[in-house]
Amino acid sequence: MPKRSPPPMTPYLTALLLLTTISAASAATEYKNHTVGGTSGWFFNSTTNTSATNYSSWASTQTFNLGDYLIFNTNSNQSVVLTYNNTVYLNCTADDSDNGTFIYNSGTFNQTLTIPVPLTIVGPNYFFSDTSDGVQCQHGLAFEIQVQRGLGLPPSLNQPPPPPYKEPPGPDSAESPTVAVADVPKNGAFVKRVDVRVVVYGLGVVMVLLQFW
Repeated sequence: MPKRSPPPMTPYLTALLLLTTISAASAATEYKNHTVGGTSGWFFNSTTNTSATNYSSWASTQTFNLGDYLIFNTNSNQSVVLTYNNTVYLNCTADDSDNGTFIYNSGTFNQTLTIPVPLTIVGPNYFFSDTSDGVQCQHGLAFEIQVQRGLGLPPSLNQPPPPPYKEPPGPDSAESPTVAVADVPKNGAFVKRVDVRVVVYGLGVVMVLLQFW
């Protein structure tokens, strides 16, 4: 009985290559919001000195690109520090003098917060909480991610923002307060300190803009 030849592999390899290409393309067709820690949020138990979840494990399940946002659901008992400096990250201490470290102010004690942080620089990005002299960071409230180029920075993160909207005063009241949007990066990075109360206003703007990209 003649020996049968195996089927040619070219069609299978072509199909596999096509599927791989489609998957890679689909991974970078939109900007995404990543809720840090999933349903666990960004929290620390000061009684047991434990973080709410393993944030490094959470990060390993995500793909991060320029223009994506990390959404920190937390409260003011934790801080959010972004740094591109590995030494600062390993020391668990925010350094105001370092141009690659950005601290998100946390307001009054025990205040519920949602902090959106845009990803604006390719490569390693480090996040941690420096509250309690770095104890939270040392006990797990920290993680590292690798940011890829993806679609590149959207215009909203690559251009100066418009002036903040200011509501006109009512006829029977004092002048209404200014409604501000979140600061955007300058030269690829955020300003040194970001007031969370300002950033929270910007979250709504971010959510709307992401629907159109």
